[in-house]
Amino acid sequence: MCTHDHKNHKLGTNQNKEAHEKEHATWNRRSFIQALGLAGAGSIMVGHAAVSASQPSPLSVALANAENDNILVIIRLKGGNDGLNTIVPIYDYDNYANLRPTIRHNESSLLNLNADFGVPSYMSDIESLWGDGKMKVVHGVGYNNQNLSHFTSSDIWASAQPNGFEPTGWWGRYFEDLYPDYLISPPDVPPAVQIGSIGNLIFEGTDNNYAFSVANPEQLANVAENGTLHDVLDIPDCVYGDKLLFMRSTANTTFLYSQVINEAYLAADNSVDYGNGRLADQLSIVARMIKGGLGTKVYMVTLDGFDNHANQANDHQVLLQDISRSMKNFYDDLAATEMDNEVLSMTISEFGRRPYENGSNGTDHGAASPVLLFGSGLQGNGFVGEHPDITEWDNNDNLIPSTDFRDVYATVLTDWFCLDPSIVDGILLNQQYENLDLGFNCNALGISEFDYESRLRHVPIYNGSQTSIEITMPVTANVDIRLYDILGKEIGVLANEILFAGKHSIDVKSKINNRLSYGQYIYRISTGGQFYSKSIIIR
Repeated sequence: MCTHDHKNHKLGTNQNKEAHEKEHATWNRRSFIQALGLAGAGSIMVGHAAVSASQPSPLSVALANAENDNILVIIRLKGGNDGLNTIVPIYDYDNYANLRPTIRHNESSLLNLNADFGVPSYMSDIESLWGDGKMKVVHGVGYNNQNLSHFTSSDIWASAQPNGFEPTGWWGRYFEDLYPDYLISPPDVPPAVQIGSIGNLIFEGTDNNYAFSVANPEQLANVAENGTLHDVLDIPDCVYGDKLLFMRSTANTTFLYSQVINEAYLAADNSVDYGNGRLADQLSIVARMIKGGLGTKVYMVTLDGFDNHANQANDHQVLLQDISRSMKNFYDDLAATEMDNEVLSMTISEFGRRPYENGSNGTDHGAASPVLLFGSGLQGNGFVGEHPDITEWDNNDNLIPSTDFRDVYATVLTDWFCLDPSIVDGILLNQQYENLDLGFNCNALGISEFDYESRLRHVPIYNGSQTSIEITMPVTANVDIRLYDILGKEIGVLANEILFAGKHSIDVKSKINNRLSYGQYIYRISTGGQFYSKSIIIR
């Protein structure tokens, strides 16, 4: 049983100790399913059924024709990073020091990035990246009316939707359109690799999670080194051992991409010694996969421990030192094979901290906080946006964001991955955001005719014991729909006919002559040379 020591916490306005502890004890369904290895990375094992591959969608063409091989590494600072003690506002040091008499950094110990901002002296490796032109800082990133819940705000950052719950993530929506037939015909390499943050929405689509997900770097190291997740050799010779072998073998086969990760990992070595540290362990593995030619475009690593309500000075120092040292080693490692120019890293955190310290030598949940970006592709160091006024707070005593976090997302998608703005608008829920000057150079691909509203849409509909597939056809066309079990065996044809533009409903049970057992199936739609697949439940 996990416990979390909050006896010294003194939560701020509109928070209470019981709600905070209850939130930390939450074990939601997403976390449970992903921890079992039942979600993510083509977990429904029909990836190699005898079916033909789909023709490229406009999004596939967009990525395939991109003028670079760029990669994104998302560094999740889990718990809410204290931005004021990470990037210290020297220009307003007196107010900063008055708000934080115990946990402030002494001005004499700061390493100046410029005349206005500095970092603590123990982050000297960060200063080195800054001096080499491989670091930028976006000030005051967040969203209006900050939700102070760890889980809800993490979902907001992952889904890009602050107003109401959105069950898909910004990268999940992208991959869902890039790979509409993912369940039946997944790509040869994992679209994303995720370490930690089990249950996070960022790679979640409507029906699939598109990341190869492991709970910790030890699990990923085991996959990378051995090509499997669990040991299936050292098993006791008994009934328990038989059950354990079955469970472990099932989990191993669930992870579709274990072999390609293993091959990429073995194809490269680390050129530097990363030392010890939770982030260091993760980035050293990611570097080998990148250098080994895995081909995955997006990685997310996780550094936990930023919920510093008490004893912040020491705990935060350990975390910031890990970030500073690990990022320097990561880019030195990539530079050994001249790949540092192709990899952008950026930090995200569900929120910042209060501008003032609490009574337990820590800080409580806040709002705006800086996003740190690293990489040679930034083409120089610099600060982006306006730093929030540390004496001007919202109704919850929090700093007021000066940069919308989706501005950062939009800039990465358009200027780093070279996606057309019309595609980016769809990924970001049909909202347009400001492009920031992050130093990227990219020529647009010119496929603005792609229209999210005119694509084929399909969704399972459940009404009592009835299971239907609702299809919205953008144009009149012949449609072939087939039902498969979760092992990839074809059960029957649900439709093979011309459907007119508009909505159509197909009753699954009435279309199959044989009685269907309760459970999970997969349907696959074929029309116009394009394939779409989704899981469905028969009740």
